[in-house]
Amino acid sequence: MSQKKGSIGAIVAASSGNLVEWFDFYIYAFCSIYFAGAFFPKADPTGQLLNTAGVFAAGFLMRPIGGWWFGRFADRHGRRLALVISVVTMAAGSLAIACLPTYARIGVWAPTLLVAARLVQGFALGGEYGTAATYMSEIATEGRRGFLSSFQYVTLVGGQLLAALLVVILQSLLPEAELKAWGWRIPFVIGALAALVALAARSRLEESGSAEARQAQEAGSLIALLRQHPRAFLSVLGFTAGGSLAFYTFTTYMQKYLVNSAGLPITTASRVMTVSLFLYMLMQPVMGALSDRIGRRSNMLIFSGGLAVLTVPLIALLQRAGSPVMAGALICVAMLLMSFYTSISGIIKAELFPTQVRALGVGFSYALANAIFGGTAEYAALWAKQAGHEGAFYWYVSAMMVMVFLVSLSLPRRAPYLRD
Repeated sequence: MSQKKGSIGAIVAASSGNLVEWFDFYIYAFCSIYFAGAFFPKADPTGQLLNTAGVFAAGFLMRPIGGWWFGRFADRHGRRLALVISVVTMAAGSLAIACLPTYARIGVWAPTLLVAARLVQGFALGGEYGTAATYMSEIATEGRRGFLSSFQYVTLVGGQLLAALLVVILQSLLPEAELKAWGWRIPFVIGALAALVALAARSRLEESGSAEARQAQEAGSLIALLRQHPRAFLSVLGFTAGGSLAFYTFTTYMQKYLVNSAGLPITTASRVMTVSLFLYMLMQPVMGALSDRIGRRSNMLIFSGGLAVLTVPLIALLQRAGSPVMAGALICVAMLLMSFYTSISGIIKAELFPTQVRALGVGFSYALANAIFGGTAEYAALWAKQAGHEGAFYWYVSAMMVMVFLVSLSLPRRAPYLRD
C-alpha cells in the first residue's frame, strides 16, 4: 500500500509542473490579442517580422532543441533535476513577459525581448514532455502504468482549460482598455507564482532512474540512440507524427473550423470547444486504465484505425451540424478515439527505450515529429481552405492515420522495457 501511495504522490507532484508549464505556454496565445499592439505596432514592419519569426522559432525550432537537451540531461544527471530545471525555465520566461516594457518605452527592444522570452518557453516545453513522460512511466506501479501516466495529458489539457478560464474571468472583471493597458500581465505573474508551488513539489521527488544507467557510456547519447534503437526511434516518430496532427486538428484548429466552415458564432464555438476539451480531459484516465487491460498496441490500433475511417465523415457531418450540441457530440467522438492514444502517449514511448536513453528517446523523437506535423496542422488546414480544396486536408489526416495503423501493427505485443 505504501508503494502505491508513493507512486500516486509522485505522479501528482510531477504532473503539477506539467500543468503549470502548459498553462504558461497557452496563456500567451489567449492573451496575445491584448498585448500585441503594445509590442508589435502596425506602423513598424520590423516589429511585425520579429513577431512572425518569434512565433515560428518558439513553436517549431525550440521544441526539438529542448527535447534533445533535456532528454540528454535527464539521462545523464537524473529525471528529478531535469524536471526542476524545466519548470524553473518556463517560469522565468513567463515572469520576463509579465515584466517587459512596451514598444512605446524601449522601441524595437520590446518585441525582441518578447521573442527571446517566448524562445525560452518553447525550449522549456520541449524538454517538459519527454522528461515528465519518462519519470511518470518509471515511477508508476506495474499493472497501473497506463492509468497513472495518463495524467500527463490530463494536466496538459487542464493547463489549456485553466488558461482559457482565467482569461474569461479577467474579461468579466476588467474592461478591454485596462486588459490592453496592464491586465494582460496578470496571467503571466500567476503562472510564474504557480511554478514556485510546482518547484517545491518537484524538489521533493525521488529519482526514478538508476545511478548505474546514468553513468553508462551511452547515457543520453543521440548517436547511441540512433545506432542501437533505430526501430523504436522511427516508430515513435511515426505515431507521434499522426497523433500530433490529429490532436491539433481536433483541438487547436477545430474552433476555427466551427466558425469558418460550420458557420457557428465565435462565442458558441468557444463554448463547444471548452466543454469538449473538459470531457476529453476526463477520458484520459479511463483509456489509460483500459490500456493496462488490453495492451498499448490494441489502444493504438483502435485510435489509428478509427480515425483513418472516420475523420473525413466526421468533418463532413460537422460542416452540416447546425446545432452546438450536434457539433460537440461529433467532436467528442473524434476526441474519444484520440484518447486511446493521448492517454498512453508517454508510456508507450517510454516502454520502447532502455533507461540510459529513455528520456532522450521519448523527448527528442516526440518534439521533432510534433514540430513538423503537429505544429503545421493549422497552417496546412487554412492553406487548403484558401486554395479551395479544404477536404484535401482531412484526407491528409486520414492518410497519416493509415500510416500510424501500420506502425502500430509492428509494435511488440509485450513492452521491451519497463516490464517490472
